Amino acid sequence: MLLLGLAPLAWAEQGEAASAWEEEPGVVGELARQAAKAEARLEDFYALRDYRPAWRDDDAVAAFTSALHTLESDGLRPQDYRPDELRNRHREAYEDAANVEAQAQYDLFATRQLLMALDHLQRGKVDPEALATGWEVPVAPPDDSLAAVSGAVDQQRFEALIGEVRPDFVPYQRLRSGLARYRNIEKRGGWPRLPEREHALRPGDVDDDVPLLRERLAAIGELEIMVADNDIFPGGELEAPEPHRYDASLEAAVKRFQRRHLLESDGIVGRQTLAALNVPVERRIDQIRLNMERARWLLHGLPESFVLVDIAGYRLSYYRPDGQIWRSRIVVGRPYRRTPSLRSEITHLTVNPTWTIPPTIKREDVLPRVRQDLGYLWRERIQVLSPSGTPLDPWEIDWGNPGNIVLRQAPGPQNALGQLVIRFPNDHMVYLHDTPAQNLFSREQRAFSSGCIRVENIRELGQLLLDDTRSGHDVERRIASGETQNVRLTHRMPVILHYWTVNPGDDGELSFRPDIYERDDALLHALDHPLTL
Repeated sequence: MLLLGLAPLAWAEQGEAASAWEEEPGVVGELARQAAKAEARLEDFYALRDYRPAWRDDDAVAAFTSALHTLESDGLRPQDYRPDELRNRHREAYEDAANVEAQAQYDLFATRQLLMALDHLQRGKVDPEALATGWEVPVAPPDDSLAAVSGAVDQQRFEALIGEVRPDFVPYQRLRSGLARYRNIEKRGGWPRLPEREHALRPGDVDDDVPLLRERLAAIGELEIMVADNDIFPGGELEAPEPHRYDASLEAAVKRFQRRHLLESDGIVGRQTLAALNVPVERRIDQIRLNMERARWLLHGLPESFVLVDIAGYRLSYYRPDGQIWRSRIVVGRPYRRTPSLRSEITHLTVNPTWTIPPTIKREDVLPRVRQDLGYLWRERIQVLSPSGTPLDPWEIDWGNPGNIVLRQAPGPQNALGQLVIRFPNDHMVYLHDTPAQNLFSREQRAFSSGCIRVENIRELGQLLLDDTRSGHDVERRIASGETQNVRLTHRMPVILHYWTVNPGDDGELSFRPDIYERDDALLHALDHPLTL
């Protein structure tokens, strides 16, 4: 946060104004009395000013209320911070110049709105823990820059202050630009809705819906981009397409749209593609807004190097110390076994891991198979153990009521965790791991696991982590030993697991993902819920 650069200005303004407020001891004293009963941060703000009022000037209130409307570009609701009430209450407080109690009350009210708006822009309006979405991330307190805020108030630099607080990481700025773009589309009337169809629309078809499809893709620039990006028209001569023919340029545009929405990019406008095309622009705007809120929760104070798991996008990105980004496809938890959002640190790798089958998977998946066929245990190399680790004879177990047994799969290529696990402490007992089911990585939507994250090419990721933390181990050599070993990182590597249903690409274009865990509606409701004092 850059607010600290404004702090010297606060002290300069304070010195200049001190003598002026010596003439208003009543207001200063009343502010000191009321601030002492307010929340600590508000009291600190006024103690910093020697309880000098901040909002006597009509122009300051007008500038503040005007600046509040810029928060709309961040997906926040300016009315949450009561711009109309700020103006009306200021006028009422100063109708009687001697009413120092009302003036002090107003000062505290206005400062509270300012600090709240800044906090929401910097860290988010909604408490993620209140949504009960598997959140396990410590929420950082607001930066302690009250001197800078005080100076900005005295100078009426509210828009500059908001600009300093606004998250400055690139993904957030791209979402903000995308929000402005989609709001412009909304102002132009949005895009047309394609009618429901009995049969899919395929390349080569001649159909009355083709002009609507062109118009829909042109509304977001998709069709123009694809014509420019593909060598469909040799020599640069662009012939006007037949209005009702589903031609090559339109097919390319549909494929690009499908990729951005994590749909199978076959160029066929079937049920899922039609549903994605018909999501109204107002809904897309809401999706952008709520994902900006998710970004405010998490993407602040980022370290130089970290692993970022994009749950809804089925992607992992490792931001390396040298500035390079290593990316891979992942498989995440099914909707009924959701991968949680969390922030932790990778501590070690496990090569050739055993797999102690978790209680839920044991109860719901493994035991039903064992009851049908005891040979399942041998084929999957699963040992039956007592709670203390003593091997038990499977033939002597009452599988209808097995009691407190432990099922553990031996290490090897067919182990459910593959041959490498990347571990980090968390209450959900999730981790990154290898998998023998490599075929799942070719799917566009990959929510197939029981909560943990399967990573394509995880051995390469493991070696990069060891190299970048100077841990001095060779992953392949360790795996070749066949032994189960823990390999510690010399330095812990931060890891973030988070859930975005809108993602800005490197080209600035937005990708909209299916809300696989159905979290968007609850967050949107909370984001748009009016604030109460």
